[in-house]
Amino acid sequence: MAHVRLNGLSKSYGKVDVIKDVSLDIEDGEFVVLIGPSGCGKSTLLRMIAGLESISAGTLEIGGAAMNDVPPRDRGISMVFQSYALYPHMSSADNMSFSLRLAGEEEAQRRSKVDRAADILGLGPYLDRLPRQLSGGQRQRVAMGRAIVRKPEVFLFDEPLSNLDAKLRVKMRAELKELHQKLRTTTIYVTHDQVEAMTLADRIVVLRDGEIEQIGTPLELYDNPANAFVGAFLGSPTMNLLELEVGAGEATLARFADGEALRLATPAAPGRTTVGIRPEAFTIASEAAAGRISAEVVVVEPTGAATELLVRKGGQAITVLTPERLAVRPGDTVWLTPDAQRTRVFAGGAADAA
Repeated sequence: MAHVRLNGLSKSYGKVDVIKDVSLDIEDGEFVVLIGPSGCGKSTLLRMIAGLESISAGTLEIGGAAMNDVPPRDRGISMVFQSYALYPHMSSADNMSFSLRLAGEEEAQRRSKVDRAADILGLGPYLDRLPRQLSGGQRQRVAMGRAIVRKPEVFLFDEPLSNLDAKLRVKMRAELKELHQKLRTTTIYVTHDQVEAMTLADRIVVLRDGEIEQIGTPLELYDNPANAFVGAFLGSPTMNLLELEVGAGEATLARFADGEALRLATPAAPGRTTVGIRPEAFTIASEAAAGRISAEVVVVEPTGAATELLVRKGGQAITVLTPERLAVRPGDTVWLTPDAQRTRVFAGGAADAA
């Protein structure tokens, strides 16, 4: 295991700044996920840590040692890519042990390390198979086994599950989490999938345009996003961002165009404001009452475990998620009770989420 420190890292291609003064401390054994939209720089940052991209400015340390000019093979890292990158003519065991053979390790040592990794990953029955004889999940486990046998100080994962189908992704997420719990190796994981980030990470780093927007535990970021971008990016369904009006002398009330009000957890300045509220922070009723707001049902999406509604209120769309099975149809009116303690007021407005 190793502590990883990024101090003011930057990466430029000519006049284009891709990574901008990124500083981050990753503790021994920590699982950190880098997340953000396509083109935000997360994979570039990972490749800089791996030594596959040069560093334009700043310093990188792994285990307290400067790594800026150290070749990738000497950094104590193992990287698992989006593509499995397996040799098609080699068995699973040979793919896993190839780097050890290049390093001159004896066959008995290689076999011992491969057997240990195969036991951890459940690959024992597949060690003699070629990649074409394996499923996508099995191939990805072989790729992870190839990383494990090197006993790295740091694991780097670059969207390793993006080529798998939805059901297999869920299974592999659980296997990755179990793997980290067994090995406790410092892990840096890149994804654009916020569900992966929420379920895997000890801490999440949200990136946008090569800069860090917020760092925190999954629930810290989910419950207390620093801005509308983080609030809208994390969560499925996404956070509702409502443009409301706060009147003079009504600092904790934000009104829709029809005058109905949403109560706020914290006071807001008078004028137009953006209020964020999660879809599950509403309860639904079929009749009016104090504290409820009316809305027209637009779309009903039952999933079995929950019901997702898209409703319209004062020209604005609101997503509502409830565990109830509702007998409502498009065009019906429902009454929503928002949980005031789960509202967030964002400076900069909804445009900041774009």
